[in-house]
Amino acid sequence: MFSRSFYATLLFSLVQLSISTPQIVTPPPLPNLPLPSYSQLKWQQREVIMFLHFGVNTFNDSEWGTGNENPAIFNPTGLNTAQWVDTAVEAGVSLMILTAKHHDGLCLWPSKYTDHSVIGSPWQNGHGDVIRELVKAAEPWGVDVGLYLSPWDRHDQRYGHDQESHPNVRWVGDEKGFAGETCWSTINRTSLSIEDGIDLGYLNTGDSKGTDWLLAECDVSIRTGWFWHESESPKKLKELLEIYYNSVGRNCLLLLNVPPNTTGLISDKDVQRLREFRSAIDTIFGTNLAEKWYVNASSQRGGEGGGFGPENVLDSDHLWTYWAPRNDQDQEDYWIEFKGTDDGVGFNVVRIQEAIALGQRIKRHEIYVDGDRIASGTTVGYKKLHRLKMGAVHGYTVKIRIKESRGVPLVSSVGLHFDPFWQSSSLSRRRHVPHEQV
Repeated sequence: MFSRSFYATLLFSLVQLSISTPQIVTPPPLPNLPLPSYSQLKWQQREVIMFLHFGVNTFNDSEWGTGNENPAIFNPTGLNTAQWVDTAVEAGVSLMILTAKHHDGLCLWPSKYTDHSVIGSPWQNGHGDVIRELVKAAEPWGVDVGLYLSPWDRHDQRYGHDQESHPNVRWVGDEKGFAGETCWSTINRTSLSIEDGIDLGYLNTGDSKGTDWLLAECDVSIRTGWFWHESESPKKLKELLEIYYNSVGRNCLLLLNVPPNTTGLISDKDVQRLREFRSAIDTIFGTNLAEKWYVNASSQRGGEGGGFGPENVLDSDHLWTYWAPRNDQDQEDYWIEFKGTDDGVGFNVVRIQEAIALGQRIKRHEIYVDGDRIASGTTVGYKKLHRLKMGAVHGYTVKIRIKESRGVPLVSSVGLHFDPFWQSSSLSRRRHVPHEQV
């Protein structure tokens, strides 16, 4: 039987040991400048936001107003901004941007500085305010509201001069909704001058040596035109998914325009297509087929238990937890490998994401299934989606090689997915090649 003095001595020794032995914590890797701000991170995580082109052009069956329109033609007798918000929420959208004033100059709110506004409209006897109604409808749902205010004003030539702005996002350079296969969130603001003309290719790809974080935004309309036209119909689901893969799947934000009609509602056909679009995205990406797979890597920062292991890429945090290799590793041989069950799995989409809060790094990468290279690419950024050109493959091991990077690559998430809307009839069983041969 041990005495009380023994237990007291043992307890004292353990306390001393805990004090004298500091816990070794592996610090995170140094950031790779430039970095996104908190608001830029939040912006990119939205992935899809809604644009609402609405104004006199809606009632003129026109895309470009002249500035000479009578405000009285603006009369959305059944305007219901709650229906707009319901549509956005169903589509998984958390931000709506309204054209408060387009190039024609008509203000959708009762401005104190011009009579070219809803004050001159018969809608609500000139007392209406589209902005106020949208904000009021969005607030209970937690949906944010933004405003598009054209600096060019064809009604009042005093506007649009001596423009100076410092944007946090950039236009991708086209209105198809497609980013470049290479797309950096970094760019040089000094190279973006309206007066000297803008290089659209530069906007599309960004700049690996850019000194400013200015993520790209892909804008496109769900219809052919930006404003509502009775003769037009929404794009097919196949087209919207193609846009998603080439915008969100190329490190960009998708700004999808959904124009209200002359009644003041989003048309039923557009509402239904947006439901299909959201359902398809959830179907494709709702399940990670690699979630239960064993994962290994070329190395890991801090060793096992250091907090930066490859298992982080399979958790639910796609931003703040990540795999980080050792700094002293051969920079030409970064890889992360997934091994499945005896039955393997069929998939046709590979998703890769970087820990962009510490900078965008990956410049070139390759994907192998059972030793065969099935895809390759350049930048990754917030999200890179490889929709396999050969259709679905069936495999047992998947390896991602980082061939070139600005410093050590930091991979926050990897997923294997099956897209039933993409060549779903094609499923090839690839020969099994030992991973040592990769």
